[in-house]
Amino acid sequence: MPDVSEITREVKSAHKFLDEVRRELGRVIVGQGALIDGLLVGLLADGHVLLEGVPGLAKTLAARSLAAVFQGSYRRIQFTPDLLPSDLLGTHIWQPATGTWSVREGPIFANFVLADEINRAPAKVQSALLEAMQERQVSLAGDTRALPKPFLVLATQNPVDQEGTYPLPEAQVDRFMLKLLIAYPTPVEEKDIITRMAAAEGRPEVRACARLEDLLAARRLMDRIHVDGKILDYVVGLVFATRAPAQHGLADLAPSIRYGASPRASIALVQSGRARAFMAGRGFVTPEDIKSGALDVLRHRVIPSWEAEAEGVGPDDIVRRILAAVPVP
Repeated sequence: MPDVSEITREVKSAHKFLDEVRRELGRVIVGQGALIDGLLVGLLADGHVLLEGVPGLAKTLAARSLAAVFQGSYRRIQFTPDLLPSDLLGTHIWQPATGTWSVREGPIFANFVLADEINRAPAKVQSALLEAMQERQVSLAGDTRALPKPFLVLATQNPVDQEGTYPLPEAQVDRFMLKLLIAYPTPVEEKDIITRMAAAEGRPEVRACARLEDLLAARRLMDRIHVDGKILDYVVGLVFATRAPAQHGLADLAPSIRYGASPRASIALVQSGRARAFMAGRGFVTPEDIKSGALDVLRHRVIPSWEAEAEGVGPDDIVRRILAAVPVP
């Protein structure tokens, strides 16, 4: 049994830089507290994040600001139907002066990579991105090249009913640890946005207030955050309820689920729970840490049946039913 009180003291000392990070991000991102928390969870847990929302809701601004706060390298890739894998990974360049080939690395070689409008990309580009996300490396000019640490893909996605968009393959979506839905601001928040951003000059900018070393140290400490056996049972119960809902008293939900969540979802729930515990300054994970992140972890991994979609039942509806049914330890 680990010394939870000692871990908690270390976490309380180490997590303080996140308060300043939140304040800086809040200077340029009005409202959207759930977005900021979700980005920090993904960053701490070393998991990629898929952002979905209509254009103009500060998805790109959030990604750029996150990189600036941590002083990390940042690249933005605009995904279009004519994009090639070399536009993402890099290419071989002939040097006439020396008579040799050299490698020009692509924008994927950065700490923070914004894959903008990822669901407009062709299959070959998505396949190249898949290797980078999963393996933290790419194949370029016959060699395997490691990506920098940390490496985070923040992908934006427009709703699939918009012109020129295509649903991402399940295997691609499952590589994202979290899927965050970005909502419209409230009237009060929108007025604040206008006040801050409508000027041609003098718009607020974030300042660097953390280092990549702080983030990597936080990740090492997070691995020691205690996860009780009952918490693991709760995680397994949630995931298994997406596969066999009848065993959890949700027999009526079974026809609504085409595919349940994979073991990768169980891992992501624990990683997300540890990140939320770290953000709260605790050395142990609570059921609420798991429950509060379950929608973001599961909504893109639970695939509704055609009948459910026809009746307007979405993944969030299914996950909420499961969260209400599975007993909390």
